[in-house]
Amino acid sequence: MTRVVVIGAGVSGLVAAIRLARAGAAVTLLAKGTGGLQLSQGTIDILGYAPDRVERPLDALGDFAKANPEHPYAFLDAELVGASASYVAELVGPELLVGDPAVNLQLPTAVGAVRPTALASPSMTAGACVDGAKFVIIGLKQLKDFYPELVAYNLNRTDLPGGGRLEARPVMLGFPAREGEVDSSGLTYARALDDPATRKRFAEAVKPLVAEGESVGLPAVLGLDDHNAWSDIADLIGAPVFEIPLPPPSVPGMRLNRTLTAVAKASGVRVVPGSKVTGYRSAGGSVACVQLATAGGIREFAADAFLLSTGGFESGALHADSHHNLRESIFDLPLRRPEGALVHGDYWGDPQPLFMVGVETGPDLLVRHPGGDAVYDNLYAAGGILAGATRWQEKSGEGIALASAVKAADSILAANQAVSTQGAAS
Repeated sequence: MTRVVVIGAGVSGLVAAIRLARAGAAVTLLAKGTGGLQLSQGTIDILGYAPDRVERPLDALGDFAKANPEHPYAFLDAELVGASASYVAELVGPELLVGDPAVNLQLPTAVGAVRPTALASPSMTAGACVDGAKFVIIGLKQLKDFYPELVAYNLNRTDLPGGGRLEARPVMLGFPAREGEVDSSGLTYARALDDPATRKRFAEAVKPLVAEGESVGLPAVLGLDDHNAWSDIADLIGAPVFEIPLPPPSVPGMRLNRTLTAVAKASGVRVVPGSKVTGYRSAGGSVACVQLATAGGIREFAADAFLLSTGGFESGALHADSHHNLRESIFDLPLRRPEGALVHGDYWGDPQPLFMVGVETGPDLLVRHPGGDAVYDNLYAAGGILAGATRWQEKSGEGIALASAVKAADSILAANQAVSTQGAAS
């Protein structure tokens, strides 16, 4: 049985671990925390800007890759990207992700911008920004970080990507998540709205505020564990309801994280949380084991293959000091970096070169020296650690993460199958 250690519990680590385990590998997932999904919108971005707004992301990937030959999409082709997005949608089910990877939805943000994304929660899709749409944006007085006046004002003045305008009006509603609480988080509201009785009271408070023909935009707090809470609320109100994601931590992101983690465990993945991988041992051109710092001392995890899925600077997987000396935190891997200065003063113009830094791989996702051979013959990488993408600006993060996770998992399985076949033949 192939033994694989996956380092990192973001979307790429979880999906790769599930795919490996379901193919028969013995998978251990090492996570110092809960992963970056809880900071996400709970959607799947494939390509939103290239640099102009993209309506059909899979169709745009070919030209985008030609224009950006060092981008991960240069070796993660459109067929793989689309299949990988569909794969994660199948894993979590239609209660959490719907849509067509080939077509971007245009959804409102918490500041009233219109954001392209490929797959989204069904609780968001009634907020599609199309010509003639009528929204009532309802905020909650006790909830910070959501201002319906701001959302409605910006939506009203926006020329929509498909042409035309929509109408939005703001309403503020007093509805405490807990009795007497005047400053609640989105998570507190989500837990409260998991309760059917609370949902009923909430819907009764919202219903009189809705005019005929309007869809109801609410902050994305409509239940945490009950994935049908939003549809229950919509039925009670008698109008389409859509969630607008809040600044992190994100309830839709938490839903995805909790579901994928549960799927991983049910698939046989051994999850070891709460400790950081601090080192490794190698032998004969291979990684032999990684070392985990625990309260009882250093623990070693040996495997046939290792997948580095730790993210980039935001997660601490990559470090830059004040002199712009760069370092990968576990294996001290060679990093690919753009020529010249890594940071410039035009923060709203060209992308910062710093965001392009990461490890280089081949199409098999084996980590390589920039322009050269593999660093180790059993060390793979996926997700935000890969060089060449400005994910937040391109709106490409989940597309890269999922496609590289699926490809890395399949490459690991194929490599170890080849080794087993050679061993049997000899």
